[in-house]
Amino acid sequence: MSTEVKVPAFPESVTDGTVVAWHKQAGDSVRRGDNLVDIETDKVVFEVPAPEDGVLQEVLIQPGALVVSGQVLARLGAAQASGAVAAATANKPAAVTASAQAAEVNVMPAARKMMDEHGLNTASIPGSGKDGRVLKEDVVRYLETQPAATPAKGKSVATASPPAVAKTSPPTTAADGGRTEKRVPMSRLRARIAERLVQAQHTAAMLTTFNEVNMQPVMDLRAHYREQFEKEYAVRLGFMSFFVKAAVEALKRFPMVNASVDGGDIVYHGYFDIGIAVSSPRGLVVPILRNADQLSMAQIEARILELSQKAQNSTLAMEDITGGTFSITNGGVFGSLLSTPILNPPQSAILGMHKIQPRAMVEEGAVVARPMMYLALSYDHRLVDGKDAVQFLVTIKEFLEDPARMLLEV
Repeated sequence: MSTEVKVPAFPESVTDGTVVAWHKQAGDSVRRGDNLVDIETDKVVFEVPAPEDGVLQEVLIQPGALVVSGQVLARLGAAQASGAVAAATANKPAAVTASAQAAEVNVMPAARKMMDEHGLNTASIPGSGKDGRVLKEDVVRYLETQPAATPAKGKSVATASPPAVAKTSPPTTAADGGRTEKRVPMSRLRARIAERLVQAQHTAAMLTTFNEVNMQPVMDLRAHYREQFEKEYAVRLGFMSFFVKAAVEALKRFPMVNASVDGGDIVYHGYFDIGIAVSSPRGLVVPILRNADQLSMAQIEARILELSQKAQNSTLAMEDITGGTFSITNGGVFGSLLSTPILNPPQSAILGMHKIQPRAMVEEGAVVARPMMYLALSYDHRLVDGKDAVQFLVTIKEFLEDPARMLLEV
């Protein structure tokens, strides 16, 4: 009797997924909990574990195929069935070795297609994905670093073919002056980001208000306690924990900024789940700090570090990025001096941090240099009035310029 391996239930916001790679092949013995296959959704890549010990009898869905919740992916048989399965798999061509199968598993379908088009092999391209998997971006990067191909004798001179150009595109020749193009499919995550950003622009009455904050008090506090903090908690004391704390205190005072619109209703959230935008190899993701009001500075820093590492390794779980009542994004780490962040629906506001820049400021009639940061608050004007948005941002500014207020909650 066989056991079906099914696609786990997706959240309401996810309709389907794409089979990325199988880690076990037909005939392999598996143990309960072993990762059988990776499935990519428009939010995360998640693993499907073996439901019990046994032998993988049959793989029903191949990499690249779309699947939905509850769909059968494979069948597991009892361990004693391994002999029959092994006999069946013994008829496979001898050229397909175990190492070749393992290499094939570690190449994403889009990357495999591009490699086939350019006659590349797996060994020549280092993978930057989870467990060293070769991503489409790795192939593009590899091709971009290669010298132009030398044309065969008797053929017209042409530049090296750009990666992933659609077969219907006209060839690029030397007469074009090197005006190359490349065409690659949009990833599921990038398509989802595009959809969400357009949704925010079309469904919310979005406005942005700006202010600036003197970061000297926070920088002095960090410099004074950084070494002791890191020694005590084994985590770096960054700026984000100060901003999270300041945002939570401001949200307590302006609950409409922590609310969301649901049809004809306003939902006021009695908790503070703060989304922190982080970059990943697949694009921008916004993992959530649950119950941020109950976390210490050290816990906030440790949790942000954990989520950032999971984003880099493509191991974020669905619950890590689902929900959120308010978001913070830091363009300053990339050098942005000022920007207008876009809402993360259905949230009603998002705070944008920017680069700390020394600027001349007037204090008590004297001009002094201060490390200043521009702050931006984008908000949904359907829910948040301009006065409340401005006062909310001023409150964050005041907390950051007097950090002791956050500890005293005054």
